[in-house]
Order: sequence, then structure tokens, then C-alpha cells
Amino acid sequence: MRKPFVAGNWKMNLNKANSVALASQLSDIDVGETVDVAICPPSVYLDCVSTALGDGQVRLGAQDVYYQEKGAFTGEISPAMLADVGCRYAILGHSERRHVIGETDELINKKVHAALAGGLIPIVCVGELLEQREAGQTMDVIRAQFTGSLANLDAAKMENVVIAYEPVWAIGTGQVASPEQAEEVHSDLRKLLENSYNQEVAQSVRIQYGGSVKPDNALDLLAQPNIDGALVGGASLKADDFAAIIKAAKV
Repeated sequence: MRKPFVAGNWKMNLNKANSVALASQLSDIDVGETVDVAICPPSVYLDCVSTALGDGQVRLGAQDVYYQEKGAFTGEISPAMLADVGCRYAILGHSERRHVIGETDELINKKVHAALAGGLIPIVCVGELLEQREAGQTMDVIRAQFTGSLANLDAAKMENVVIAYEPVWAIGTGQVASPEQAEEVHSDLRKLLENSYNQEVAQSVRIQYGGSVKPDNALDLLAQPNIDGALVGGASLKADDFAAIIKAAKV
């Protein structure tokens, strides 16, 4: 049985005071033993958010990582640096990194390997644009991103990766894939894992859904058999909304 995992991606939002306040509120949530929870604030606030979370059940994640250990890479942050401030997770290949920043599958793959080597759990995002879905290319896009972003990972490493399916057309738009649409892609991703590795890996890897997840749709989405949690954007900036999504994951 896969343990549900709910992660909040704060993106480029909040200031230091608000970040600490929100983290403090979330640290009081009784997460329980049936769900994993993480929040991923902007990198400049990782340290203070880590302190605010303390030793509670909500863990810390980063929104990105670089693939080198150290050196002349201005503006970048290494896996060791993230681990040093308490990070357990790192979001990689988010659609905004792919389509706004211009990251390629090859670059994301380097980051995945570096994160794993540095003791971080990568949350690797895949998802199609609206025009790709309308052209019937959803699984072609997902398969290419899966193959490129997760290249050269053996089964043991793959079991330490989280996949997040985020249809780009549903991120921050208020639109959301129906539970049936989301489940169809998640089911296909599960089959892709089995074909690429084996049934054991396919049944152990968690696949989150992301794309305008809110308290009023979380329960229906998370009830699907192959949806193992949520990567939450805007709703993770409000303690009550995020807590409601965690509660839905427990159910």
C-alpha cells in the first residue's frame, strides 16, 4: 500500500515573516502516520522555515536543485546545501521550469541523479500543454518526459523517486483535470513504470497529481486508485486549505 504524499509548492510567494507564520501554523497540524507532508518554500526562506517546522511531521523540500556538488555556478544551490538546511525533497522539472525557464529533460535528468546522490527525494514533474492534450498527444509527451527525465535510473533508485503528473493547462488556471482524466494518465504512468522496470517498482512509486488542487476537489481526485497524493500550488499558501487537502489524503 502506497502512503499518500501531499507537498505544497509555494513558488515565488510570501515574504520571510509570512513564510515563518505559515510554517508555524502547519507544524501544529496532526498529520498522523498515514500520510507524508512537505512544504517547498522559496530557497531564501528554507532555513527559517526549517526552524519554524522544528521536529514536527511536516517535512521541508526545495523547488529546485543544481546537479554539481560545488563550484563556480553563480546563483545555484547544491544538494548538500539543501540537505544542510533540513531539506528532504526537491521538486524537479516543474512545468514552469520547463516552459518558462527552458529546462530540458537532459538537464532535469542530471538534477535527478544529483538529488538522489545527495540524499534527497526528487519529485519529478511531467505534464502536457493544452494544445498537446487537444491533439491527442498527452501520453506521447508524458512518455518522452518520463524517459528523458528519469534516464539511467536502476530499479533501486527509481523506488526513491516521486512522480507528479501536472497537466500544464490546469496549473494556476482554476481548471482541473477531472478525476477520470487524471486517473487515466496516472494509470498509464503506472504501466510505463512496470514496462520500464517491473511490477514491484510500479506498485511502490508514488504518483502525485498537481493542477489547481483545492479542498473542494481533493477528495475526489485522491480517491482514484493510482493517485497517491497531491502537489499543491496556491492552496498550500493557506493553512486551512492545505490542512483540508491533507485530511482528504488521509481518507
